[in-house]
Amino acid sequence: MAMVSKQIINPKQAVILCGGLGTRMMPYTQITPKPMILCNEKPFLFYLLKQLHSQGINRFVLLTGYLSSKIINYFGDGAKWGWKIVYSDGPVEWDTGKRIWEAKSKLDDRFLLLYSDNFVQFSLKKIFTVHNKNKKAITLMLSSKRQGNVAISSSGAVKEYNNNRPGNNLDFVEIGYMVVEKDQVFSFYQSPDCNFSIVLEKMVASGQVGSMLQHDQYYSISDPKRWKEAEEYLKFKKIILIDRDGVINKKAHKGEYVSRWNEFVWKSDTRNAMKTLAKKGFKFIVVSNQAGISRKMIDLKDLKKIHVNMTKELLKDGIEILDIYVCPHHWDANCDCRKPKPGMLYKASAEWKFRLDKTLFIGDDYRDCQAAFNSGCKSVFIGKVDELENLTEDEKPIFTNKRLTACISNILEFFNPNISNDNY
Repeated sequence: MAMVSKQIINPKQAVILCGGLGTRMMPYTQITPKPMILCNEKPFLFYLLKQLHSQGINRFVLLTGYLSSKIINYFGDGAKWGWKIVYSDGPVEWDTGKRIWEAKSKLDDRFLLLYSDNFVQFSLKKIFTVHNKNKKAITLMLSSKRQGNVAISSSGAVKEYNNNRPGNNLDFVEIGYMVVEKDQVFSFYQSPDCNFSIVLEKMVASGQVGSMLQHDQYYSISDPKRWKEAEEYLKFKKIILIDRDGVINKKAHKGEYVSRWNEFVWKSDTRNAMKTLAKKGFKFIVVSNQAGISRKMIDLKDLKKIHVNMTKELLKDGIEILDIYVCPHHWDANCDCRKPKPGMLYKASAEWKFRLDKTLFIGDDYRDCQAAFNSGCKSVFIGKVDELENLTEDEKPIFTNKRLTACISNILEFFNPNISNDNY
């Protein structure tokens, strides 16, 4: 079945399945529907809607069922937050396919479909670009997982979908955040009384499902253990990512590296800025390319000594370095960690449980800005504007200055959870 050509429109509506019993979250869901489980004193569903709003979506259809009054009473029509919420409410017995079917008249021609128990950093623009390129009826967002439920081709087309997760060559799991073409998807329904996974299986068999891989870790409230991990991830944190050479210390001459502690020269302005930010409660994670290791120009032991000494000296000023991530590979190695690739940023986020889309990466190279964009976080550039000519509009930093101290007020504003920048 060929997908009908239509005007290219970025989805402006999100549809969220909110009707399940949440049996794996018992006894917490005995009196509370799973989407209303609290994370840091706010319902999990609130974080989803807030995230979607920050991506330009402010119209929502909530497909409610179990204890629906708890959801409706809390969110109402959404006007309190500048949203427009409508509900499609039905009996607890309705399966996911039925809930979507019954909401048919409320749905846009193209919309974003989500589950109410998964949260992942995402870019609506990126997933829509993939969706439009693949010209499929639906594009699933996937995450790699052993014994998943999805297999894909080299082009990203979904070639197998099995909700029973047998685990044979199914290396990805579907996590929601899917772009849906309404007419095409509903044409695969044989009966409204079904689980939506049955519809997806039929669509996969017809070659109408594409995918986008999300490499950042996703979080869920599907069971109590994962709920607590999600709560920690969603907690407001003052963590800043920062490059080393050229930002914290002066760079070596071109083609050379800072290979010993006695070659490490502080950039006093940066140290002063970090000291000021530390007094405001900020902590830092260093993210640094060090190809000199693979080139045999830096000894790994000497690099560790540099970082131990650097961390101790900064701590004297009250500056806490939580961790240091280093890419030791040659630029020809095509690794996933060397900036501008985002591997080190993803790893830091997973290990320290912070949202990349709610933090900043401070760097002095345009590739730092690219790494930030590729990971989903914002960047601050320490240098001259004309050094950023290679960047696309989306990759550009949110502010630029030759001195980090001049950026402090901007940084504080970005992290202020009470202002209207949708940080939290």
